[in-house]
Amino acid sequence: MPKIKTLEYFRVPPRWLFVKITDETGQYGWGEATLEGHSEAVEGCLDAFAKKFIGYEANDIEHIWQTGYRGGFYRGGPVLMSALSGLDIALWDLKARTLNTPIHHLLGGQVRKKVRVYAWIGGDRPASVSAAARTRRAQGFRAVKMNATEDVGWLDSPSVLAGAVERVRTVRGLGMDVAVDFHGRLHRPMAKRLVKMLEDEGVLFVEEPLLSENPEGIKQISELSSVPIALGERTYGRWDVKRFLKDNSIDILQPDVSHCGGLSELHRLASLCETFDIALAPHCPLGPIALAACFQIALCTPNHVIQEMGFGIHYNTEAGEADVLSYIKADEGWGPFSVVDGYVDAAGWGGVGLGIEVDEEAVRKAAGGEAWRSGWFLGADGGMREW
Repeated sequence: MPKIKTLEYFRVPPRWLFVKITDETGQYGWGEATLEGHSEAVEGCLDAFAKKFIGYEANDIEHIWQTGYRGGFYRGGPVLMSALSGLDIALWDLKARTLNTPIHHLLGGQVRKKVRVYAWIGGDRPASVSAAARTRRAQGFRAVKMNATEDVGWLDSPSVLAGAVERVRTVRGLGMDVAVDFHGRLHRPMAKRLVKMLEDEGVLFVEEPLLSENPEGIKQISELSSVPIALGERTYGRWDVKRFLKDNSIDILQPDVSHCGGLSELHRLASLCETFDIALAPHCPLGPIALAACFQIALCTPNHVIQEMGFGIHYNTEAGEADVLSYIKADEGWGPFSVVDGYVDAAGWGGVGLGIEVDEEAVRKAAGGEAWRSGWFLGADGGMREW
């Protein structure tokens, strides 16, 4: 059995961190370990993983995962789990390439013929969304997501929430489904009010009504409204998720494949959610490798309901340097990511491994440079607010 020979990583614009593993035979696999705003910390962890895992059997994915997770005494958290995610995704890609099959065939096989998808509109300070929604509809989307608000004070004027309702009505009036991302920006006094305001507006779901560090508040909000609650991008594996499942406080889990522990952990989380009758909708405003990994899960997961796609998201367009297709080889259009009437066709995902071909020359050419930094908001009083 071939052993791991090299582990490389590449920091590329606009804010992504790619991982490449090569075995002794020359076979390779790609992963994504993006942790927005904290690339250098993940890179340090990947350096440690390279020293630890070079020489390990590349096929022993679960053994490597368990060793990476448990083998350093301290475990969990965004940095370790993002590094482990990139490693894990790359190992699955390598294994499936070696076996000349798609990853989802190794995870049980296909359960659907197409995958429902949505895209972002608006930005961190959402304003007019009508034109953006029309553009997404022309691209084939039938569902979109937007930020609920700009920055909001711990207890703010109720008037600052009115715009969120109007934007939902505008987009719904175009015949599109709308998800509303609170982004953890609101604290409980304001989040309770806005969820109630949205109850009769037909939203697809509300995302992160509070930060996941406030499970008691999330449970309270879930009991105040019938709006489906989604959460999970800031949870890092099954131990972080367990509380929300036991509390029956969420309806949709949104793990990020680049943060939660990779394909191995995302697959486990999907099954765990199924036992609680909770849907899976992986978070993914990231790069093409993470997105391809999500589609591999979508194709083999019964309770997967919709997939986020980062094409043209404000984080990419504001940087003006790269987007999802910048580092992959696609014959025409969006390649396997092409959207028709709200869905991506499973027929485009029959290729080996992740189902995409990374343009290694473009990656190496773009690698390096300054790491992306998260933004933040300051309130009228000069105090810091949630971003």
